[in-house]
Formats: sequence, structure tokens, C-alpha cells
Amino acid sequence: MSAIDLNAARRIADSLWLAQQTAAPVAPVRDAVAALGGDPLDAAYTVQRLNTERKLASGRRLVGRKIGLTSKAVQAQLGVDQPDFGMLFDDMSIADGEEIALSRTQQPKVEAEIALVLARDLPHERHTIADLIGATAYALPAIEIVGSRIANWDIRLTDTVADNASSGLFVLGNRPVKLDAFDLVQCGMVMERRGDQVSVGIGAACLGNPLYAAVWLANTMTRVGAPLKAGDIVLTGALGPMTGVSAGDVFTAHIEGLGSVSASFSLHPESAS
Repeated sequence: MSAIDLNAARRIADSLWLAQQTAAPVAPVRDAVAALGGDPLDAAYTVQRLNTERKLASGRRLVGRKIGLTSKAVQAQLGVDQPDFGMLFDDMSIADGEEIALSRTQQPKVEAEIALVLARDLPHERHTIADLIGATAYALPAIEIVGSRIANWDIRLTDTVADNASSGLFVLGNRPVKLDAFDLVQCGMVMERRGDQVSVGIGAACLGNPLYAAVWLANTMTRVGAPLKAGDIVLTGALGPMTGVSAGDVFTAHIEGLGSVSASFSLHPESAS
């Protein structure tokens, strides 16, 4: 198998970086990723890693990972059939209800998720559900504000992987809940926009069980040499379809047994009070 062309990978990473800095989306990168050599998915993660390194070098702090494309409904929306992962940085975190300027987002959409916060490292090659339960300090309701540097959300798997799993921002709830206090599989989710229902789902929509998604992530991160650590936040994946965002929108996600979390968008695109 041919080696990945790192110089060409850097050019793709540069284009996605510039798209984020200028808020000017670029054409899909999947053909350029496929031309890098090696496995296309590995090549896409190489592009992601290059921009991760650039963000860390600029002083941003890695605080966890997100799992994408775990919901069959979201997979159908985007035309993909397997999960991916992306990096969560400290400046992506938004307080519950804090007003968000649209200028901080790119082609934003929101989805409701269960977030896990780890108390222990997960260093093994293969993890069990028991490992994940034992390693989780608590869960929180979350709203992920996904975004894309790819024009018109014209993405396939390698596009979104290269683009840090179409990451944007994330909002965590304020009330930690132990895993034995609610049903991760059967918990219902309803997300509303100013009281109007826009997304409905259930814990089982996330790969059948959000813990399955977390096991997949833990194993994958060990395999790529970056195992999950104590204190990491894990966004386990969407519980229902994502929905688009407009200025002035306020979204509230209710997850049975876990509580609620809200994302509020400013009417003014450049700044939030």
C-alpha cells in the first residue's frame, strides 16, 4: 500500500484551516484525500491530525473527543454508514444558556447528545462496557453545534473526518448524573426551538447504546496512540436528527432522567452579550 503524501495532506489541512479563519467554505476535499495514497480514511484522519497539531501549537487545550455519525437518522442525512471521531478543544465549550454569536459557527446545525466525563484513563486495546461504566464519573445532557468548512454540507465520510468530524461548539448541562441514575438506552430525548419540537430521539439511536459508541471510541483512540484520559469529555453521538440554526434561535434539549440543556443564538451575527 502506498504511503500518504504528507505535503499534499498539509495543503488540504491548510485549505480547511483557511476556510475556518475566513468563514468561506471550500469545495469537498474527498477527491484530494483519496489521491493522498494509502487508505482514504487513514488519509482523512491524517489531515485532521495536522490541524489538531496546529491548534495545540496555538495554545488551545484538548478536553475530549466527539463521536459523529452514530445515529441512523444523521447517517441518512449525510449519506454515510459508520461513526467517526473529532477533537474537542477548550474554546469550543459553551455554558448552558450562554448566548452564542453566529460568527463563531459555520453552517451551524444542532443535535442533542449524552456527554460522558471520565474519571479514569482508558488505555486498553479492547474495552468492555464494564470498563466504560467504571471509568465514567458522570453524564451530562449536551447540545453539539456542528459545523462544516465544506460548502453546502456536501460531505462524505472522508470530508467530515478531515474536517474534524464537522465539529463546531458544544454546550454541556450543569447537573452531573451518575450512570446508574438513568437509562442510557431507553431515555427519551426531545429538542425544542422556542417551544416547538424540532427533534425527537432515544438513547438507543446512538449505535443501540451510547456506551457502545464510547467503547468504539476508546478502542479507536488507543489504536491511534491517543487513548482517552481521566477528565476527558466524550460526546457520544446524536440521539435524533440534527436541525439548522438561524439568528435568535433558542434550543432546549430534554433527556429523560438526565435533565435539560439550552443553546441560545444571538440575533446579531458578530457578537453576543
